[in-house]
Amino acid sequence: MIKNSMKMTAILFASSMLLSSCYSYTSVVGEGAKGNSQTTKWNHYVVYGLAPVGVSDSKQMANGAENYTVHTRQSFVNGLVSGLTFGLYTPTTTTVTK
Repeated sequence: MIKNSMKMTAILFASSMLLSSCYSYTSVVGEGAKGNSQTTKWNHYVVYGLAPVGVSDSKQMANGAENYTVHTRQSFVNGLVSGLTFGLYTPTTTTVTK
């Protein structure tokens, strides 16, 4: 009985690791990035990402460029920080490529 429950727990754990993912989305402004100059900043949210505390401004990060790409994601480090704080602090990362 204990052996079966341990096996089932191991299968559930492995499945959860394979099915987990970090969300991301990309926005293209103008014709998109023409080069590979990047600026990266963290966005700060609290209570599982429901309340923004400090969100980066992609237009300001582009520094006046008319064509750029904005990629916002929750990286592994962001997810780790969120997990360690039990979701009270949930950061994301924004990268602007010009």
